[in-house]
Amino acid sequence: MKYIDEYRTAELAQRYTQAIDRITTRPWTIMEICGGQTHTIVKFGIDQLLPRSITLIHGPGCPVCVTSAELIDQACAIAALPDVIFCSFGDMLRVPGSQYDLLTVKALGGDVRIVYSPLDALNLAQANPDRQVVFFAVGFETTAPATAIAVHQAKQQNVQNFSLLVAHVLVPPALELLLSSPEHNINGLLAAGHVCTVMGYKDYEPIAQKYHIPIVVTGFEPADILQGVYLCVQQLEAGQTRVENQYARAVQRSGNQIAQQLMRDVFTVVPRDWRGIGTIAQSGLGLRDQYAEFDASLRFQVSAQTSQSEQSDCISGLILQGIRKPQECAAFGTRCTPEHPLGAPMVSSEGACAAYYYARRML
Repeated sequence: MKYIDEYRTAELAQRYTQAIDRITTRPWTIMEICGGQTHTIVKFGIDQLLPRSITLIHGPGCPVCVTSAELIDQACAIAALPDVIFCSFGDMLRVPGSQYDLLTVKALGGDVRIVYSPLDALNLAQANPDRQVVFFAVGFETTAPATAIAVHQAKQQNVQNFSLLVAHVLVPPALELLLSSPEHNINGLLAAGHVCTVMGYKDYEPIAQKYHIPIVVTGFEPADILQGVYLCVQQLEAGQTRVENQYARAVQRSGNQIAQQLMRDVFTVVPRDWRGIGTIAQSGLGLRDQYAEFDASLRFQVSAQTSQSEQSDCISGLILQGIRKPQECAAFGTRCTPEHPLGAPMVSSEGACAAYYYARRML
């Protein structure tokens, strides 16, 4: 397949691995931010190809995983209401709240449907004018423009039975929180290429300068990851701390300015509670006042009783912060599986625990 197979060749991987080995003189710990990158690393064994002195750790780059139990509980309460069609991406259905998940609500009779786009949910609202249609808007900056388009169209077309439960989160504030901790051991970062396709990487430059850390915008294929690691190690060995763009075939420094303007028109920046991490200031998106009529949390005002974010033996918070790895959890692959997850990282297609479960549990 053109432009896919080219980035998965053994010869190219070997070249980059050897190049990394040649320039590495001391131990380095590099965090990849995106869960999609984590799955590539684990599936293709990239971390096992690298010199032993290079350690890859996994960051909080899974929006499903960091969606708080309180929001899941709120989603379940809304989905259980009569005359509501609750729409969500598929990997949100198994994410546990404090009591149950959306799949349980569906089994109990709630009209919970999987969609592939917020525009699918808008179309459902137009086709079912006697029902309230709610879309669970989850994701980083990558998916926020599509949500903005949907609610913008709903307002233009006066679709009054459509609303959003907004759970969008932003990457830079999470990085600031991780890097400001005196306990972090991160030497370099691989930034998520798809987020930067939308937002560019200007916002990462002051972070690299403030925390004296190289940040490499990186794609998702094996060759992308290896080249990203090479560029990051090259900077670390030279004592450099700048933002570098490995994913130049998709990312520009200023990003997609049309998408950014649409996001600014529809959303405002708000605090957001990150599952396993806590509340991070200015790290989420909420609807602006002129779109408040489409805010499901205001429209339904359900009360969700949230007792805890995760079960007590789940260490997903430590995994999301790169402090621990999935196989270090005592419940991994035994009490916690994709069919019976204790925490969100075992559910999501971008979750680190799911990546290790499918690729490494027998090792």
